[in-house]
Amino acid sequence: MALVTRLSRVRIREITRPDDPALRPAYTLLRRTFPPSERVLFPEWIDTLEERVQGLWTDTAWHLFVAERDGEVIGLCSGMYVGNVNIGVIGYLATTAATRGAGVGSRLRDRLRRAFRADALRLVHKRLEGILGEVSATNPWLARLSRDEHVLVLDVDYYQPRLHATDDASPFVLYYESMRGVRRAIPAAELRRLLYAVWRRVYRVRRPLERSAFNAMLRSIEGRRRIGARPVPKERSAG
Repeated sequence: MALVTRLSRVRIREITRPDDPALRPAYTLLRRTFPPSERVLFPEWIDTLEERVQGLWTDTAWHLFVAERDGEVIGLCSGMYVGNVNIGVIGYLATTAATRGAGVGSRLRDRLRRAFRADALRLVHKRLEGILGEVSATNPWLARLSRDEHVLVLDVDYYQPRLHATDDASPFVLYYESMRGVRRAIPAAELRRLLYAVWRRVYRVRRPLERSAFNAMLRSIEGRRRIGARPVPKERSAG
């Protein structure tokens, strides 16, 4: 009961300025949750928010939501809407150890999903097509995710581009959550454009076609007309 009471005081809000006092605590939580090879540098958050303040965005919108309780950041969720392909891309989701499994992450994802829907209507005057997300192949949440009929865990080799010069690209599982009906497969040509949009516009890779990991993704769908679901191991029972 005490946990429920404490979580009822959780406030979800969006950080929109680089001088927001919650920005650095949010990044501290990010640093504690993700390894160095999978996290952007703090100045990139600053620069992106400064672009927002200056009104420089056109058909994209980056969001950073935080969950706060009694002035403490206990969760964060980030992502970017990309208008030319009309999708949202989930970036990071993290909560403190004490609040995991208590619904804070779900609330953060819901706020980000709502933001993507609003972006689509505002920027391209269409309903949002879908949401892309990356998840580790060993993450137990993947099995639960695959049971959602609106989520397609894609049968494709996927890599997050290297974020630092000394790192390699990181293998992940890519999933597509449809906002406009159930999709059992995605045309290969559409997926190629989505992969390019993620690398070029979300991660700001200047020349994706010069990266070996990007070309490996393209080779994994070469000669295929449609990309369906990949097999996902069943979730282990608690017993």
